[in-house]
Amino acid sequence: MAPVSHTLSLSLLPFSKTLVSKPSLRAFPCRASSTPPPPPPAAESEGAGAAAPTRGEVFLEMQRSSAAAAQIMKDYKRQEDYRERKKKRKEKKLVRAKVASNVACCYGCGAPLQIEERDAPGFVEPETYELKKRHHQLKTVLCGRCRLLSHGHMITAVGGHGGYPGGKQFISAEELREKLSHLRRDKVLIVKLVDIVDFNGSFLSRVRDLAGGNPIILVITKVDLLPRDTDLNCVGDWVVQAVVRKKLNVLSVHLTSSKSLVGITGVISAIQNEKKGRDVYILGSANVGKSAFISALLKTMAKNDPAAEAAQKYKPIQSAVPGTTLGPIQIEAFVGGGKLYDTPGVHLHHRQAAVVDANDLTALAPQSRLKPRYYPVPAINGLTRDANNGLNGCSLFWGGLVRIDVIKGPKTTRLTFYGPRRLQISTVPSNEADDFYQKEVGLTLTPPTGKDGSETWPGLEAVRQLQIKYTKQNGPTCDIAISGLGWISVEPFGLPAGEDYDDEEDTGELHLAVHVPKPVEVFMRPPLPVGKGVESWYQYAELSEKEEESRPKWFY
Repeated sequence: MAPVSHTLSLSLLPFSKTLVSKPSLRAFPCRASSTPPPPPPAAESEGAGAAAPTRGEVFLEMQRSSAAAAQIMKDYKRQEDYRERKKKRKEKKLVRAKVASNVACCYGCGAPLQIEERDAPGFVEPETYELKKRHHQLKTVLCGRCRLLSHGHMITAVGGHGGYPGGKQFISAEELREKLSHLRRDKVLIVKLVDIVDFNGSFLSRVRDLAGGNPIILVITKVDLLPRDTDLNCVGDWVVQAVVRKKLNVLSVHLTSSKSLVGITGVISAIQNEKKGRDVYILGSANVGKSAFISALLKTMAKNDPAAEAAQKYKPIQSAVPGTTLGPIQIEAFVGGGKLYDTPGVHLHHRQAAVVDANDLTALAPQSRLKPRYYPVPAINGLTRDANNGLNGCSLFWGGLVRIDVIKGPKTTRLTFYGPRRLQISTVPSNEADDFYQKEVGLTLTPPTGKDGSETWPGLEAVRQLQIKYTKQNGPTCDIAISGLGWISVEPFGLPAGEDYDDEEDTGELHLAVHVPKPVEVFMRPPLPVGKGVESWYQYAELSEKEEESRPKWFY
């Protein structure tokens, strides 16, 4: 009978370190041999050596490896998606650039050139069009509408929500806004323009809807129109405080004049520092002065930049008509990459320009430096100020566009009007105001102008009741800003108190009613520091070091 082998029992025993290092003699019987067994390794002593991983450790290691592999694939996929999105954005940008280059546009207004409709923007005589096309010179063509605008004709072309009544309407305000929609997706630098005379009406508080997350340089235009002896240090601080209140994050603020070139050099420096190869878009509401600003920009840059000097020959047309620019106008103004774009103005329905006839638009634009017009005058309807109880019970008409009723306030109240000189200011007792307006609108109260204009005029349908609280201090308490027109400075103690002035009757409140056309907005704001003596009442904001650093810096 063959001997039974005991080697099978080894596989049934549990695998342990002790059994491996010190095998049992019972488990391994062997025949007698003359060769002695090899000695155990000298390096391994009892209890030393690497242990085999347990099943739990192997499982955990596999889980970690799987998680690491999944994370690597996730990161790779994210990078692939980013590259794909970047590629698609680049392709869309190239398509837009190709389409823009294929469509010849008027260099004055950006409207596509056409030869079919003579009265429409972009019209060019067929002979001229064919000649310029044959010689590849369509980029040097000015359309018929721009030629008329350059000679002072008032030709509107924008209708719809925020457009202008009267004249022909070939494009809607919504279509113009749609032409700017791509700015939300593209990486560009935005230069936003605001008119200092119509600061609230032209501010574009929701500019981020157009600009997206792109950086913004804020440019305040037409500071040359402010009254003489205005301290621009106070104005700059006032603008920055307004920007902070509106919670608009901007890189810097610049006070400029396209006419005198004040502040233009600072804007150029800011653009060059922040451009970083991106395109630069000039953005703002209609008639804020974008084309004039670009002209001043090119004129200043031309001293050191040959590209800007060449671009001066074909620059956008300037006109008092809101909505002159009807499409983005590309300007090769930079040598180091990136292009400059003039854009269509954003048309706002709450400005006075959206309700007056096209023929009256010039009356809304100040042509020279503003001069304050104080009311009351020494006598009202033959009565002295004291006999007439100050302005209480009086109505003041600013042309045919604004009516202010002084319901209750101190006898020393004075209202100061800042706006276009062509609008006459009339004062009548409030109980006669309705009849006076119906009789004089279109005649002495203009705009609207003429019988035809007054017949279609809707009137001053919107009324805003204002309760202005004040303290006994020098200077104005607040401004009443009329969107698209100007502002009225309110001084409760603008006049010297007479002998009959009773301090106990002063309630600390001034009650006014402001009548305007229905879509026009009325703003109450801190007083804009203009003219002489503002240092006696204007107060700079007291800021901590952290607040001072976070505020945008202003320049002029």
